[in-house]
Amino acid sequence: MVVEDMRDERVAVVGGGVIGLSVAWRLAESGYPVVLIDPSPTRGASWVAGGMLAPVTESWPGEEDVLALGAESLTQWPGFAQQLQPFGEIGLRTEGTLALALDSADVGTLDVLADHLHNLGREVDRLTGRQVRALEPTVGPKVRSGISVPGDLAVDNRNLLLALRQAAIGAGVQFVAERATAVRPGMVELGESFMDCSVAVIAAGAWSTGLHPALESVTRPVKGEILRLRTRHGTLPLPTRTIRAHVESRPVYLVPRADGELVLGATQHEVGYDEDVTVGGVRDLLSDAEQVLPGIAEYALTECAAGLRAGSKDNLPLIGWLEPGVLAATGHHRNGLLLAPATAAAVLAILRDGAAPDYARAADPSRFRTTQGRTR
Repeated sequence: MVVEDMRDERVAVVGGGVIGLSVAWRLAESGYPVVLIDPSPTRGASWVAGGMLAPVTESWPGEEDVLALGAESLTQWPGFAQQLQPFGEIGLRTEGTLALALDSADVGTLDVLADHLHNLGREVDRLTGRQVRALEPTVGPKVRSGISVPGDLAVDNRNLLLALRQAAIGAGVQFVAERATAVRPGMVELGESFMDCSVAVIAAGAWSTGLHPALESVTRPVKGEILRLRTRHGTLPLPTRTIRAHVESRPVYLVPRADGELVLGATQHEVGYDEDVTVGGVRDLLSDAEQVLPGIAEYALTECAAGLRAGSKDNLPLIGWLEPGVLAATGHHRNGLLLAPATAAAVLAILRDGAAPDYARAADPSRFRTTQGRTR
């Protein structure tokens, strides 16, 4: 399906997180009449994200397609950020990422990652604990080894969302502050009412699951808790790089901001649509992070929050047609911020050219369909 006469073909984007806003902006600036449907655009999981743009340190054996898509999107990020510059400072950081290990099991996990990347032809710098502390002096003595990934980026997710909203408004996107309840060809249901459209793009993150039958068994909410800390007078400074660590096999990340803020996350729980912040989650995050950066014990704790990521069955997003007139751009799990440029470009290509770019072919939702048309 190619949407050719853009003047008469309205596209409804359902979801106002980083993916929905990016898709709406790209389509509108390319001439499509776009309406974005979300009761609270810029909120949701994107608002409580860490801001890492780190496909290499997120990679794992068996998820080569995820790495390839993430790596492609990372190459699009500098241009994406530059185009957003007139709409707000998004805090893009280029210092890179350190992946760290504390005990012997964590070192083994890091070795698996390093070997996996080496086998894919992606070189990484292996570091001893002493070399890690030479780069980041505030890293604690329990850290035994690390990997330096200088090409990874990070962004201030909240500034990014606000800039995307302004960019979308500037491009002519119409915002409708309602919650979609279902998406069908030519129609988005809004409770008791509905909205006509030529194409609907489902980009509602974890809430996409209930909007179309094809998403019910292949996407799911994955809860993540996140904390925000802030330096105080006399405390040790923030690290300059994003830090990802394993502490007794539990993952933890620490993302510095230019204004003295440190974003700390994130737990992962399969608990449906529960968005409560738990005492245990806060305790574990602070305890693990303090082993990596002992100085945070003197920081101020300014926010505790939880968000629902949109998980998929294979950790690869769904980007493509669910049926004629209904596109999916969801299931990005931990990589929504990273994959925003590539996803938006892919949706535009699908509508304008009739096919996704090569880099997005593996993310086609058809991979979950059987010959009888049901999902597997």
